[in-house]
Amino acid sequence: MLDQEDLKWIAATSTELNSILQQVSRYADLSRRHRGEHNYIDLLAERVELASKTSQALFDHVTSKILAGAAKKTAAARKSEAGFTVVSPPETEEEPRRSMRSSRRGEHKKATESEAGTAQSENGVPRGLRVKNPYGNREYLLLIEDEPDVADLASEMLAEEGYRVIIAYDGFEALKIYERMGKQIGLVILDYFLPVIDGDAVFEELRSLNPKVNVVLSSGFAEQTKIGTMLAQGLRGFIPKPYSREKLLEQVRSTLDAAKQPVR
Repeated sequence: MLDQEDLKWIAATSTELNSILQQVSRYADLSRRHRGEHNYIDLLAERVELASKTSQALFDHVTSKILAGAAKKTAAARKSEAGFTVVSPPETEEEPRRSMRSSRRGEHKKATESEAGTAQSENGVPRGLRVKNPYGNREYLLLIEDEPDVADLASEMLAEEGYRVIIAYDGFEALKIYERMGKQIGLVILDYFLPVIDGDAVFEELRSLNPKVNVVLSSGFAEQTKIGTMLAQGLRGFIPKPYSREKLLEQVRSTLDAAKQPVR
């Protein structure tokens, strides 16, 4: 994870970013007060671009460290977990949750795991995962949703149609699950706003694991530019929130059917 040198770099870079943003504010103010007298637009654009690159560097540095830490845990767990491609076990109740909804998620985790029971090992699903309708006769779906109530609602709708739904409450947990059983998962339903790592970053990591991964995005607030970029990168579709049964089931089925069509 982050060491002392990382923290020093983050502090220095944050200070630099703050200084750049102050310059942006100053140039913007000067441009408003002295319209046409001086060319502050080019300076403003230059500072904005630099601020964007600096903030992206901060995000990339911290994210890479977090992912590297997760990879180390994965490598250590691989030695003790024969037969699994993934490394670290799914999040346990003892591990701290990454959002303020921890207690609610713990309760939902117990309830859903008890529903899966011994079917997890019989159906080829590693133990410890939250599986709705483990004996279903349709495809496995990976639902990534940090709101337990929303996850329950969506998974129930899908389970009633015969789908087997694996639930992950954050991006890191979802990536561990996909590493384990990605070949069995027909479709990933990905919430955009997640704790620590947002949906677009999770999508990028899923694509690194499987460039042909089937992912549909779900959100009530995702920016259109983000959706457009993700669609250009292979996103299969978008499900608006709040969920409606008709739209959810239609998008899931059409995406799964489209994935089975031969490429022309």
